[in-house]
Amino acid sequence: MTLYQNLANRLRDHIQHGFYKPGDKLPSVRQLAQEHGVSISTVQEAYRQLEQEALVEAKPKSGYFVCIRKQDNLPSISRPPQRPLEVSQWEEVLNMLMIRSGNKGVQLQHAMPDMTALTLKPLLKTLADLTKQKPELGLGYADIRGMEELRIQLSRLTVASGCQLHPDDVVVTSGCQEALSVCLRAVTEPGDIIAIESPSFYGSMQSIKAANLKAMEIPTHPQTGLSLEALELALDQWPIKAIFVTPTCNNPMGYTMPEDKKEQLYRLAQSYDIAIIEDDIYGDISYQFPRPKTIKSFDLDGRVLLCSSFSKTVAPGMRVGWIAPGRYRDKVTHIKYVSSSMCPVLPQLAIAKFIRSGGYTKHIRQMRHDYEKQRDHLLKAIKTHLPSDTRVSFPDGSFILWVELNPTIDSMALVEQCRLEGVGFAPGPLFSATGKYRNCFRLNFSEQSMEKREWAMKTLASVLLRFTERKVGERHPV
Repeated sequence: MTLYQNLANRLRDHIQHGFYKPGDKLPSVRQLAQEHGVSISTVQEAYRQLEQEALVEAKPKSGYFVCIRKQDNLPSISRPPQRPLEVSQWEEVLNMLMIRSGNKGVQLQHAMPDMTALTLKPLLKTLADLTKQKPELGLGYADIRGMEELRIQLSRLTVASGCQLHPDDVVVTSGCQEALSVCLRAVTEPGDIIAIESPSFYGSMQSIKAANLKAMEIPTHPQTGLSLEALELALDQWPIKAIFVTPTCNNPMGYTMPEDKKEQLYRLAQSYDIAIIEDDIYGDISYQFPRPKTIKSFDLDGRVLLCSSFSKTVAPGMRVGWIAPGRYRDKVTHIKYVSSSMCPVLPQLAIAKFIRSGGYTKHIRQMRHDYEKQRDHLLKAIKTHLPSDTRVSFPDGSFILWVELNPTIDSMALVEQCRLEGVGFAPGPLFSATGKYRNCFRLNFSEQSMEKREWAMKTLASVLLRFTERKVGERHPV
């Protein structure tokens, strides 16, 4: 047995016996080399072997860490109704949206990025300079497709996801919500059926509702995403007009669909000659490197409408989103014009400069690192404080977690109790057309400090205990 294998075996034993716990930082390469009297290359080879076994991971400029493994307590595979349904839940969504993050307590319900990051300072300075030096740019009309400077940068940015786009292939929108809404109207007529992941982002669901469409919810695996087998059965049975997916860093489940499965999904859409609306809003903050490919990267005939924005990577208040609509470009441009005309100019120019100067890349690199660390902390807090039968997602990127409680718990009732204690979360029924997932909820881990997240989980556990005891008392009165 070689020296590096001996060292790898010793480290593996320490990890498996709990000497090093998931998320712990491991000794540095130099430290191990000195302790064991071996060369640095021997230590590097030992770590490389453990990386291949998914026991450790290297983090840039930080060292080696024990992997937090995807446990057996992942959320269940979803089992939505096997028929198209009209979307409801608008009043519940509106009530949640009315609760602002400025409220007292720890509000974990909104999917908001960290807007206090120092890496955003160059963007804020550019925006301030434009407002001060060239305010007239923000007063007039501009290109309906969006500022050319921004579209050039977007076409360059999408190369990382496997796409080859010309600036004229891109239409700028007021955020991703408008992009999704425009795309739905471009590929459907009222009454049509849309296939969508289940659970799915409530904004997507409400876009389907607003377009007078029906949602065909497709079963979804918490690690690999949409079930292609179930989708094909649905396509055979129902006249589905388009497929609506968030395959990379999904909201709310956090998974990233494997690359080969993305290509299979595209081929399936091709064989049934229908469109795919791909929401890639979280793609740039995937923890994987290089960042995962989009379904759009496999698109040979323009049937994929790729949507994204800077609302989750930079700040939602910028209201800068975009579409690469493929063969639907003319229709998308027309619908965009009649719905909101052009987008504000100054935020587009500020974002364009932020990308061009390298500020966006630097910011994204920092956010990936921060969010992954915050994910690991929240997972530990959930495991420590919430009931042992709690199931939780393991996101590959972004800053949201999906939590599944015991089936007897009603998250709609639980959220009301938690709000009184100063803790907010997004209850599961909002993420379904028909109010399923009543024992589930979504948490955001981007905005709050470790101390506040820890307090929030302790408070949630306390409320949950009282909530459960009350329900037991109601079933078994003295």
